[in-house]
Amino acid sequence: MNHPLLLRKQFFTIIIVLFISASAYSQRTINDVMDSTTVNHLLIISKKYGSLSFSGYMQPQFQVAQSNGTQAEYQGGNFGEFTNNRFRLRRGRLRADYMLLTDDGAPSTYFVLQFDGTEQGVAIRDFWGRYYENKWKILAVTVGLSGRPFGNELQLSSSVREAPERGRMSQILMKTERDLGATFTLNPRWKDAKLKNISLDLGAYNGQGLAGPAEFDNSKDVIARLSHKPYTFKKLGFSIAGGISTLQGGLNHRLPVSYKMDNINGTYLMVKDSSATTINKVAPRRYYGADIQFATTTKSWKSEVRAEIISGLQTGTSTTSTTPGSYPVDNKSVPLPYYTRNFNGAYLTFVQTLNSSDNQIILKYDYYDPNSKVKGAEINASRGLSAADVRFDTFGFGFLHHFNPHFKAVVYYDVIKNESTQISDYTADRKDNVFTLRTQFYF
Repeated sequence: MNHPLLLRKQFFTIIIVLFISASAYSQRTINDVMDSTTVNHLLIISKKYGSLSFSGYMQPQFQVAQSNGTQAEYQGGNFGEFTNNRFRLRRGRLRADYMLLTDDGAPSTYFVLQFDGTEQGVAIRDFWGRYYENKWKILAVTVGLSGRPFGNELQLSSSVREAPERGRMSQILMKTERDLGATFTLNPRWKDAKLKNISLDLGAYNGQGLAGPAEFDNSKDVIARLSHKPYTFKKLGFSIAGGISTLQGGLNHRLPVSYKMDNINGTYLMVKDSSATTINKVAPRRYYGADIQFATTTKSWKSEVRAEIISGLQTGTSTTSTTPGSYPVDNKSVPLPYYTRNFNGAYLTFVQTLNSSDNQIILKYDYYDPNSKVKGAEINASRGLSAADVRFDTFGFGFLHHFNPHFKAVVYYDVIKNESTQISDYTADRKDNVFTLRTQFYF
């Protein structure tokens, strides 16, 4: 039996060794210069304890909206009733990564913990572990709180994405991006594998993600994504990548009432279905998406184009099509029925480097149509429709500059257009454009 003092000494020894490993890793990422002694220490530590590294970034920003009280939920949060400008700390991330390698240098276990801190509080963003199978070197299993493997925009970190925010479609369908669940990844990792650039991700998740405190029904989201890493056509001077994704999930009804769009005598209406058999049935969430990315291979004057389209069925409430984080209730805690709508949306992003990679011009267009069965004046309360059925188109443009390897800034303007309907406050385009000046410090 180990003596308590000996156990404490072993514990502190491990802590010190991991700290040395993190310091060595930080040095490598800062200036890529290490002497032979440091390299040898790092190799010994990595084989015995793995590698521990830290990274982080923060995004202070200033925004000006077109009018007081602008509803800018998808541009970083709504403005106060009597406010049209503000300073914000949009994100403040601190991340720890731990990698354990096998004796022959292959990945074995990977662990990630990431926090997000702003003026509104501190929360966990990532908390997951990954195991790499090394007999056939084809399977990896990720469990915990991690990103959903759907599409391309959701996979891009907020630290490297050029536009300040993801598009409205991505934020509505996959609010907070992360979710609790398990993901199985098939990707050949042996040398000279012919299919090494192809990955298949298959996962099951609670569904509400970080938008809610816990799972609130028995339905799970099953997500599958087949993707191809960038393939370079050297003679043509560009690379191409892409993927296809699907989500099959839903929400369990708690009431004997549900709503969905139906064609009645040539007119699409939101139709009520009242039946005791509705209770515990699943209100569907079915997404089908495809994405593609092009990039030139030039180091200067590089051009990139990214596009993605998603369509399917989305279940929300009478007032919003956003995926709920908890079961929806009114202000008296009375359960509300689910509304199911056909939707579609897409985005197109163009990024142009101006001679040096320090300067980039950004152009982006995205749209989200929460109810593709109706449009314009067809959207009115007499058909059982609301603001949740209104289409939005967003045109964004900006300029990004890297001042040094650890500091950058972007000026960006969002022009937001809603379709003109017969719904109150949406009979004409709302005055909700937003200007953003964002800085980012990172290490």
